[in-house]
Amino acid sequence: MAVVFDTDRVPDITLFSSGTPNGIKIPITLEELGLTYKTVKIDMAKNTQKEPWFLEINPNGRIPALTDTFSDGEQIRLFESGSIMQYLVEQYDTKHLISYPKGSRLSYEVNNWLFFMNAGVGPMQGQANHFHRYAPEKIQYGVDRYQNETRRLYSVLEKQLAKSTSGYLVGGKCTIADIAHWGWVHAAFWAGIDIDEFPHLKAWEARMLARPAVNKGRNIPDRDRMPELAANKELAESSAREASKWVMKGQEADAKK
Repeated sequence: MAVVFDTDRVPDITLFSSGTPNGIKIPITLEELGLTYKTVKIDMAKNTQKEPWFLEINPNGRIPALTDTFSDGEQIRLFESGSIMQYLVEQYDTKHLISYPKGSRLSYEVNNWLFFMNAGVGPMQGQANHFHRYAPEKIQYGVDRYQNETRRLYSVLEKQLAKSTSGYLVGGKCTIADIAHWGWVHAAFWAGIDIDEFPHLKAWEARMLARPAVNKGRNIPDRDRMPELAANKELAESSAREASKWVMKGQEADAKK
């Protein structure tokens, strides 16, 4: 895919990520922008994100993270998916392929939904994932609390998409607001959420998946297993058991610090 930004600056981007709903936001964004980049897979099962070299890039020890050569010629680090996405469109999306002009009404509306994702859908659905799939003991209150809150947030997205004339969250095109949400909605079943309850959101998820950049980016750096897991209950349960082992191990390590 050809580079489409019209600037003299050449990207020197390295992406540090793994195949999670947060992790795939950035390769999808990079693919939508047609940028060249290198990828370093972070193996969370081995706690690579807590190694000293990675903590120099993201002190919080989470993925995704990114480095680039900034306009001053020095390396810049970016962490937190929303921060990375804003950086990429501000620095490279000069034709506003997945953004709107900075300071415009629509650019602020994109920010509304980007922060809605990062403060709402991601944290709540992430906790739904934990209590539904990873917790060593079933705590029904936790399952119900976070699944219900995820459904409530999905209903907000459903209403927004129901009144959209373009089929996207903001204005007449796909933006980073859509990209930020897609991986989570794509994995709704993993949190125990039935996407069929939200027909406009379900149609939007399929519309996004049909985009070549989304289809490519969702498989970087790992193959997207969500469709396979959704179709095979036994495989999903065994995968959850394996993931639970390193999730619990990571929590124990963090508790000792």
